[in-house]
Amino acid sequence: MNKDWLTIALPKGKLGEQALELVQKTQFAVDMKLNSRKLYWEFPDKKLRFLVCRPTDIPVYVDYGAADLGIVGKDTIVEADANVFELVDLKFGGCKFVVAVPKERLDIAGEYNLDKLNLGRIASKFPNVARKFFQEAGLQVEVIKLHGNIELAPKVGLADAIVDIVSTGKTLKENELIAVDDIFYATARLIANRVSYRMKNSTIKSIMTELKEAVQRGEIND
Repeated sequence: MNKDWLTIALPKGKLGEQALELVQKTQFAVDMKLNSRKLYWEFPDKKLRFLVCRPTDIPVYVDYGAADLGIVGKDTIVEADANVFELVDLKFGGCKFVVAVPKERLDIAGEYNLDKLNLGRIASKFPNVARKFFQEAGLQVEVIKLHGNIELAPKVGLADAIVDIVSTGKTLKENELIAVDDIFYATARLIANRVSYRMKNSTIKSIMTELKEAVQRGEIND
C-alpha cells in the first residue's frame, strides 16, 4: 500500500456504475468510465487510483491491502468472510437472501417447517452464507456449491432447497419455488483494509463522511 495514495476497488456491472455515481458526489470525483475495458485508473493530482474488479474479488483485494477501500454488496462480504472493516451502508444494490423450496412441499396451509431440511441437501452459490444460517438454526445440512441456475437443483433431486439472493422473486416463481425463510437483506457497503484504516484514517474518514451525506441526500436511486 502506498502511504500517500488512496486506492479504491469498484465492482464491474450495475453495482459499479451506482458506486461510481455516488463517489462522483464527493471531493473524490474523477473522470472515468466503468463501461470501458480499462481496469486500472490513476489520478496523480488527487493521489487516487481505482481498481475495477469482479465483485467477488473486492473483499480479497481489500483484505490483502491491494486496495485501501472497496465498494461491494453485503452478500459478497459475508460470503468472502474477509478480515475487513465495514464502514458505511450505501443503501443501494438491495437484494435479499432467502431459503426456497419447491411449492409442492408446502403444507395445506401454505407453510413450511424449516426443520424438514435437517439432514437434507442445500444448493447455493453462497455456501458460507447457507452453512452459517443452518448452523445457527441448529440444523445439519449438506451444502452443495453451484455456480449458476441453482433453481434447477430441487427439480432434479440434487437438493431439497436452495439459498439464493432475490430482488423481485420472479425467477423463483418461474421455477415453482417458494421463499420460506429470509436470511438477511443486503445492500452495497464501503469496506476498508484494517491497516489502511489506521494509517490513512483522516482521508478515509473524509470519504466516509461525504458518502454518508450523499446517501442521506438521496443522490442515487437503487
